[in-house]
Amino acid sequence: MKRMLINATQPEELRVAIVDGQRLFNLDIEVPGRELKKANIYKGRITRVEPSLEAAFVDYGADRHGFLPMKEIAREYFTSEKTEDGKQGKSQLKEGQEIIVQVEKEERGNKGAALTTYLSLAGRYLVLMPNNPRAGGVSRRIEGEDRSELRDAMADLEVPENMGLIVRTAGIGKNTEELQWDLDYLNQLWTAISSSASNRPAPFLIYQESNVIIRSIRDHMRQDIGEVLIDDESTFNQALQFVKQVMPHNERKLKRYTDKVPLFSRYQIETQIESAFQREVRLPSGGSIVIDHTEALTSIDINSSRATKGSDIEETAFNTNLEAATEIARQLRLRDLGGLFVIDFIDMGPARNQREVENRLKEEMKEDRARVQIGKISRFGLLEMSRQRLRPSLGDSSHHVCPRCDGHGFIRSVDSLALSILRIIEEETLKDGTSRIVAQLPIDIATYLLNEKRDMIAAIEERQDCEVVMIPNRHLETPKYEIQRVRLQDDDDDSLSYETVASYETNEASVETTEPRRKPEQAAVKNIAPATPAPVRPEPTEEDKGKGEPTGLIKRLFSSIFSSKANDEEEEEDKPQRKNTRGGRGGRNNDNRNKGGNRGRGRGRNAKNNDDNSNDDKPKQAKSNGPKDEQTGEDQPKKARRGRRGGRRRNNKSGDNADNNTQNNPSNAQSEAKPQTNQPAAEAKTQAPAAKADNKPAETNKPAPAEAPKAAAEPKPEAAKPTANESKPEAPKLRQVETKKPSEQAPPSKPVDSSTPSAD
Repeated sequence: MKRMLINATQPEELRVAIVDGQRLFNLDIEVPGRELKKANIYKGRITRVEPSLEAAFVDYGADRHGFLPMKEIAREYFTSEKTEDGKQGKSQLKEGQEIIVQVEKEERGNKGAALTTYLSLAGRYLVLMPNNPRAGGVSRRIEGEDRSELRDAMADLEVPENMGLIVRTAGIGKNTEELQWDLDYLNQLWTAISSSASNRPAPFLIYQESNVIIRSIRDHMRQDIGEVLIDDESTFNQALQFVKQVMPHNERKLKRYTDKVPLFSRYQIETQIESAFQREVRLPSGGSIVIDHTEALTSIDINSSRATKGSDIEETAFNTNLEAATEIARQLRLRDLGGLFVIDFIDMGPARNQREVENRLKEEMKEDRARVQIGKISRFGLLEMSRQRLRPSLGDSSHHVCPRCDGHGFIRSVDSLALSILRIIEEETLKDGTSRIVAQLPIDIATYLLNEKRDMIAAIEERQDCEVVMIPNRHLETPKYEIQRVRLQDDDDDSLSYETVASYETNEASVETTEPRRKPEQAAVKNIAPATPAPVRPEPTEEDKGKGEPTGLIKRLFSSIFSSKANDEEEEEDKPQRKNTRGGRGGRNNDNRNKGGNRGRGRGRNAKNNDDNSNDDKPKQAKSNGPKDEQTGEDQPKKARRGRRGGRRRNNKSGDNADNNTQNNPSNAQSEAKPQTNQPAAEAKTQAPAAKADNKPAETNKPAPAEAPKAAAEPKPEAAKPTANESKPEAPKLRQVETKKPSEQAPPSKPVDSSTPSAD
């Protein structure tokens, strides 16, 4: 279960952390007096228009003027003047023109804030763009069925004219009523902003984005957050008031922490927070990642370090890279780093391992709210990626440039710097009109030169005929120093050398790191409460969850597809099916085994006695010209027709010998009559009771025994020579022959049993 921890016990820092168990997931630190300006709305004044940059500079009340590109200026602010001919002139901006702007990017270094006139007001579920009607839609992070459901809900919203709307990820699963309530609140807020902007001259702050507490609860309070713990009473009351107004169903999650153990120490995340300030971060397997910042990009290097758990070097590199991918995604979230990143992974041989490391990094970055673009690992083992800068990084708000190394991170050694200073002193003495050289040096450098390089200094003074004065200054640290050249006409200072150190005591101010605390700005529009309470949706019970019908597009498609398939299966079950009591290799329908279409076991059973007479059955069956079923009216199966056509071709070869063969072999007549006894399943079911009464159920499918020549001879004239128009009415006669009493049938003789079909 995830928890949101808000630590506000120290007035210097306000910290908000999201933990998953005891693992730090997200961190946000805000220092009073250094609040974020992003998303704040100001009324400013255009101070300069630069056509070469296609931008304008705006004074909105900050120390540096903001940068406003032309593409970020709405059409309503352009004024067009008429030419001498009375035609409409080119639209342009004027210096001194007042304009309402919103901060899009914070100030960084020497760069001013990036501004825009296309305002956006963020709510709980929606983002309202009051002067940008062409923008809007659903958040890119919402996909699939949720996206289609939100589009359907947005179609029912009453959006004011000339306004755009975007649904945030927090709006997943919300109905039209909840979205409309949030839209009404944002519209109420915009009305207050527009009316306040016309009451005062520029520049001033119109609307300030919520502080870190309200912003964190609004953006991160989702279903996966189990509880919110706050250790300060005033902060708890402020958060409780906001939750009651916007999300009353989450009020039970808000809790006041009163334990004596510090809140962050209770969940063991203080050490994890410290890792976000370090240059090197250790991995669980013993490896490490090193994060270095440059002017253009941020480089991240992965080292195996003490990782020795793999069976070989490839496995060690692969496992270390997987751990590094997970930790890099987490550190980028914690530090909120933005811009371009170059990650140097440990070299891996198989391309499969490289793809798996890339996929691991993409999976871990899915939890990030910022937009991320990830490339592929190149043949040099480098991966390029970019991340959106949501707010100033943790280093920008809590770090300052080192006054000793000026941010380089390295300083020169004493002997190297001393030799460099000595060469510069000699170069200065070569200039004409030099009276003396005064060098203000750190104590270490001065001590090294006055002792180890005393002879060289004396040689320079003798060779150039000038004086070299070295003053150890306790206020200077390596690599800081200062060299001053005194001309002949200016050499009138008779002060002692040690007295000149006092003039450099002001250098101590350059090392001062504290900045004067600024007073927070007061917005003209604040504490705007919703006109109506937030709608509360009743939580569905377990019974209601199972009764719900599919409402999404994909659910409706699946339900319609599978319901149609189920209906087709029910219709097929209602149709009459043919009997399939035994399987044969030659065909699927065993009722047609003896009709010529079956080329498997069904035909091979009578191969011993009917090998020479197999062509006699099929021509006589083909003359029936496709008999139809009496009850269903359906044609006989297509396989049987193919067998008749094949039999017809074979009959043309046999000629008139077919009738002679039929008369010579009485058993063949029985095999000729048998195919006509096969009936559809509906007719067989009506005759099944008669077969059971004679205790001969198998005779409906087995050919009549050839040992009964008298019984078979009776229907012989009719069965052997059917007419072209002959149909199924003869089948009942054959059925009567098969179901005669045992006294009327001739007993089968044992010598003939060897030629009859088997019963297996």
